[in-house]
Amino acid sequence: MSLERPTEPPRPELVAPVGPRARRVGLGRRRPVALLAILGPGLVVMLADTDVGTLITAAQSGARFGCEMVLPNLVLVPILYVVQEITVRLGVVTGRGHGALIRERFGLWWGLLSALTLFATGVGALLTEFASVAGVGDLFGIPRAITVPVAAAFLIGIAFTGSYRRAERVGIAFGLAKLVFVPAMILAHPSLRAIGSGLVHVPLHDSAYVLLLAANVGAVIMPWMIFYQQGAVIDKGLSRADIRSERRDTALGAVLTQSIMIVMVLAFAATVGVTHAGATLDWTHTLNERPSRSSATFYTVYTLANVLGALIVLVSLDLVNLVIDVEVMNALLLPIVLGFLLVLERTALPDVYRMHGAYPVSVTALCVLVIGFGL
Repeated sequence: MSLERPTEPPRPELVAPVGPRARRVGLGRRRPVALLAILGPGLVVMLADTDVGTLITAAQSGARFGCEMVLPNLVLVPILYVVQEITVRLGVVTGRGHGALIRERFGLWWGLLSALTLFATGVGALLTEFASVAGVGDLFGIPRAITVPVAAAFLIGIAFTGSYRRAERVGIAFGLAKLVFVPAMILAHPSLRAIGSGLVHVPLHDSAYVLLLAANVGAVIMPWMIFYQQGAVIDKGLSRADIRSERRDTALGAVLTQSIMIVMVLAFAATVGVTHAGATLDWTHTLNERPSRSSATFYTVYTLANVLGALIVLVSLDLVNLVIDVEVMNALLLPIVLGFLLVLERTALPDVYRMHGAYPVSVTALCVLVIGFGL
């Protein structure tokens, strides 16, 4: 079902501000290199989706329940795509970030609620990253007091460079490194019979499985992703002409991230699982501007989030349980985040860029389904 009605031309007053970068992308979209120019926001957010917290959640799922978490992760592929595709249209067409749109449409207090949701899930994501750094450091005998602060300083330093493009390239490079788990899964020799059984057997009667199911939902549909991609398409300067290409970017990322999740489940199912081991929101907030007086609030909050995440990891003992708890928290916040997203899609976009026909019904049903999984 088509998302756009081509017979109605875009209205000039609704066109988002477009800079030289966007014009170069739009004019060159017929060339093969154009796809590489547009690829970024969707791919970055999906690769970031398979962060350490996500991988630990998938590993725990495979270790405890074998291949029985494969089916839910397959179901999450289209859900992940439709959610992030909406953020693309909202960002490109309105030229406004997710939090800013909520504040403009629903008022300051709802805007503050969305900001608190973003902050909580952002700190949660940083917790999982720092927990992984601490865990790897422990394996090599390097104290957390060294590894975690170094990681925090690295993340803060990337943001302070004042270039979204540079941050995007670093993110894609680190994200693609996760493909190393593919040969690891192959070498683990997962059982085809076990995979087939897992696709038809979902033990919802087991409370431990349900908890991990909620964690998988929260690990895949992360609230911060919605805020990020909507802002990233603006920072990259994409125009309405790039929406179709950005959808392909998002679809590629959705398939890639869930493939990595399933690879982790299968790898651990075939190894560990077999052995049974066990204020105001109107801030300047863009990575395309170096720290200045106008952007000081944004960079201060970003730095505090990193510092807070690092401190929590430094005083935590059970890093795996900490990660699982973060993903469950993400699932519990989905009613707020997805609710705002669906309402904005219907109210903030001009009719030509809204969903039509049976598509909005399908998308709403999928969102209700994933909220139900979390709750």
